[in-house]
Amino acid sequence: MKIYVGLSGGVDSAVSAALLKEAGHEVVGAFIKIWSPEFIACTWKEDRADALRVCAALGIPFREIDLSSTYRREVVEDMVHTYQAGMTPNPDVVCNRQIKFGSFASWAFAEGAEMIATGHYARIEKRNGTYSLLRAVDEAKDQSYFLYRLTQDDLVRTLFPIGGMHKAMVRAKARAWNLPVSHKPDSQGLCFAGDVSIPEFLSRYLNLKKGIVFDEEGNKIGEHDGAALYTAGQRHGLRTQGGPHYVVRTDIATNTVIASREKTHAYASNALLRDISWIGMPPKDGEMLTAQARYHAAPAFAQLDGTRIRFSSPELLSPGQSVVLYREAECLGGGVVEKVVRE
Repeated sequence: MKIYVGLSGGVDSAVSAALLKEAGHEVVGAFIKIWSPEFIACTWKEDRADALRVCAALGIPFREIDLSSTYRREVVEDMVHTYQAGMTPNPDVVCNRQIKFGSFASWAFAEGAEMIATGHYARIEKRNGTYSLLRAVDEAKDQSYFLYRLTQDDLVRTLFPIGGMHKAMVRAKARAWNLPVSHKPDSQGLCFAGDVSIPEFLSRYLNLKKGIVFDEEGNKIGEHDGAALYTAGQRHGLRTQGGPHYVVRTDIATNTVIASREKTHAYASNALLRDISWIGMPPKDGEMLTAQARYHAAPAFAQLDGTRIRFSSPELLSPGQSVVLYREAECLGGGVVEKVVRE
């Protein structure tokens, strides 16, 4: 098959391309140029050069697509607006849906691709006529959380070549094939933010003002740098009296933060979800599933009834974050926290 592989300039996508070429496919390496603000030294030029070197090493064609304006509109502006509304966004989820499996996929298929492939750590299996998204074999690298908005139409035309491998094996393959990125470190965070912190980045786009931190009884205990910068459970960035405090909730309208010495006060067991999407058939209301409220959160037992999710034990839940639901290793779909319900 003719397969367009999204090359990021990193080792995971490079090995994905190499595996597909080894399997006999007609592989095209494609680099996606995304938006980078003028005040940040992003690495996209270096990443593009690395992707080009990978194509040369593998003897495959190199293509590129400029999605910088789409990325700024769909990912960056969405992220800024979400923070401005007092919620915590998940730009990686939006990037996968709108960019990699949206604009990039449409372009690749229009250019003659039969399939697309990426270096994501996840697996796709066909079960009883439908496609399932499964966790990666390497649980420490699993990225299915960021892919929960994919559909059957996406999965039928997508390959994740390294989803059944551990990271150590991916590195070993890269060294064995003498790929030019075999020793390149994994990227951290969002490319467009570079080495700049999220608060510093947002300060360029939001009118942030210092405000008051209150305890749960309404007593003033310190100051913060702008309520939009904080999320439930956060400790850093608060200047409070009497030792460390954890954010319980924020109020954008009054630019205030409510905090507690006890991190558990930031936890909740219930939330209302919006923008719920399912990869295949939705689960039955009340079915006991596992759920992740954050990428690095441990899976927890939960039940979904309509738009209300109930966790068996309290979790850190923040408006704007994605809650992704699983049945064992299968990613079923998920939604975005609209409101945390404290009972």
